[in-house]
Amino acid sequence: MSDTSITPSIEVTIGRQTRLYHAFITTAPAALDAPSTLTLYAGPLKEVVGLASDEHAFDASKAATPCRLVLIDTTELGWQRQSCRTKAHRLLPADPVLVGFTTLQQWLWQRLQIQTPAHA
Repeated sequence: MSDTSITPSIEVTIGRQTRLYHAFITTAPAALDAPSTLTLYAGPLKEVVGLASDEHAFDASKAATPCRLVLIDTTELGWQRQSCRTKAHRLLPADPVLVGFTTLQQWLWQRLQIQTPAHA
């Protein structure tokens, strides 16, 4: 199992349940996400790659490839990695300086405040 100690993370408590989420950059579509994975930011690779801890790991010739900054629950991280690997998508830790706790907290609050359409 890989070390997530340098991967930016945020602990989320709702009621009596607490989960630890780690920030990653991925080229995988949301359809391949683990059930608790949350997208904080999406855009073309050329915009999102700068948030990765190793931006050189991505192929620069694919600048228009869809890419996302996601939060992955620690308990589902292995499953998410395998899902990405199986479909040949990249999954790299976010940069701990650029995507630190304060940034994650702000983006998570913004994400939670997005209005969802009412179901009829």
